[in-house]
Amino acid sequence: MLRNWEDIVVVIAEDEQINYLFLKAVLKPTKAKIIWTKTGRETIHICNSEKVDIILMDIKMPDLNGLEATIEIKKTYPNLPIVAQTAYAMEEDEVASIKAGCNDYISKPIRPDNLLTIMSKFI
Repeated sequence: MLRNWEDIVVVIAEDEQINYLFLKAVLKPTKAKIIWTKTGRETIHICNSEKVDIILMDIKMPDLNGLEATIEIKKTYPNLPIVAQTAYAMEEDEVASIKAGCNDYISKPIRPDNLLTIMSKFI
């Protein structure tokens, strides 16, 4: 299914360049505007300075992890969709992500069709 998200701003909060490049390639056909952040604090800063429609939030990042950043972002932007994306595939990790305020959760390795389906629920 072809998606046209050219008016959508997606923040990819991901400290690993290879993971960012993969997500960027998955999203390229959608024409979404992509902003790459590498830390939790940088992600919070972008939310406060740019129009953001959805965040793909890595959980394990330097300075402020994805769960801590999600908690902070949701205080100011409670309706901003955040999808946790993590290599931690245990059920308690999904529970912790949702408890922190993430709207959904996807574990790595990420299947492109699964990611786009999850994002479509919020866009």
